[in-house]
Order: sequence, then structure tokens, then C-alpha cells
Amino acid sequence: MQGAGNQIVVVDQRHQEASPPSPEVLRKLADSDTGPGFDQLLWLGPSRDASNAAAYRVFNADGSEVEQCGNGVRCVALMLARENNAVRYFVLESPAGPIEARVLDDDRVAVNMGAPQFDPARIPFVTDVQANHYELEVGGTTFTVDILSMGNPHCVLQVDDVATADVEHLGPLIEHHHQFPAHTNVGFMHIHNSANIDLRVHERGVGETLACGTGACAAVVAGQRQNRLDVEVSVQLPGGELVVNWHGDTEPVWLTGNAELISEGIIDL
Repeated sequence: MQGAGNQIVVVDQRHQEASPPSPEVLRKLADSDTGPGFDQLLWLGPSRDASNAAAYRVFNADGSEVEQCGNGVRCVALMLARENNAVRYFVLESPAGPIEARVLDDDRVAVNMGAPQFDPARIPFVTDVQANHYELEVGGTTFTVDILSMGNPHCVLQVDDVATADVEHLGPLIEHHHQFPAHTNVGFMHIHNSANIDLRVHERGVGETLACGTGACAAVVAGQRQNRLDVEVSVQLPGGELVVNWHGDTEPVWLTGNAELISEGIIDL
């Protein structure tokens, strides 16, 4: 499947007891030369609470397991809606907690991504004092950044132009910065006006991708906290548009975007 160009493989194991593949096998599956290729793989299993639709785990292309994937959640919700068109609302169990998803009439999917977290211990981010913004020294240069968690860690930088942003160089350096003990996703954001931003994201364990749902949420939250963005913001990523809504404070962030089925099949491991 794909969401805003983010390539997602959904493995439906709701009716089986199989465990996810090893990191080595996941890396082979993620490589389009030796598998279907993916940015993230979502391993779908039965929910612990019978009232919920399913539970999922998220694996990156490098074989690592992570907490959340906004584009992947939309793909799972659309897959479930295709099974029964009468059901358009789902609660899914994620490593970061329960997630609500609504499949809209145009097959776009709105997902409640939960409230952002700013406590450094919960991101996690190593610092002496919690602040609205941080100074981060990377490769001899100091950057002013916003750091938060959307169920997974994010570092957001503002740039003059995403097309010329040094994503390839700075992304890995910040991802593996010693102040991020679990590494981090890195967003490069340009604010056009209060309702529109451009964004490129270097994803932890993947590299730059066409889209990152939690990255879009993190960028909008960062811009709102600077009083530069509205409640609803259009986020333009290389893979397409996502819409993010946040009413501030402890309110949840809603992420809306497309999801599309590309192919279905069986992989014999």
C-alpha cells in the first residue's frame, strides 16, 4: 500500500500466531531487489481488547521496530474498511497506545495520533532543562530546533527552502546525535504562510522518504507553538499532501491523507 508516497507493506496475521521475521529477513523484504520493498512494514495481529479492530507493530526498512507510523495506520484502516464497507471507524492498538481512524467518503483517512509529548524523558531527549526550543550542535554548527514526540521522537528544523535543505548530510547526523538515545526522525520545514508548509523528512532507520505522517504532525505542532501556524495546516511533502489539525495543549493531533492499495499477495518466508 502507499500513503502520500510512503511505501507500506501490511502483513495480516490476525488469524495466525506467527511472529514477525528477524531484522535480517525484514531488511531483505524492504529491499526491492530481494523483496516487495517498503519504507515501513506493519504487522497486523489480533487486538487484546475485543472491542478494537486489530493491533499492529511497526518495523522500519533497517529491520528496527518503532513506535508509530501515521501513513501506515491510514493504510491499515483502509484495508479494514475494504473488508466491510459499512464500517468506517476503527480503534487500533499500537505500541504508542490506542489510535482512532475514520475512513472518509473519498477514501482519505483521518487518524487521531494522540497528544504530542514535550517531556524530554518521554521523547527521549537528553537535556538538563525542558524548553520550547533547543540549541543543537551538529557537525560544528548550532541549530535552533523543536523536539517532541508523536509516539516516536522528532526533531524539527526550519529552513528557507526544502529543495536546498541539506537533508542527506544533516539527517543522519541528527538521527544519531548523542542527545537522542533512541535516535530520532528529522523534519526540514519551510513555512509559506499560516496554513501551508513544505516538509522533507529523514526517517529514523529508513532515510529520507516521500512522506512521514508523524513527521507532518510534529512539524505543525512545532510551528503552532511558535504562533506561526493555524489550527489546520496543509503539509506538502515530496509524495503528496497531508492535512494536520491541532487545537493545542493536551488536545490530540489529527492527521488526514490518502491511502491506496497497490497489490496483494503471499510471501513464503
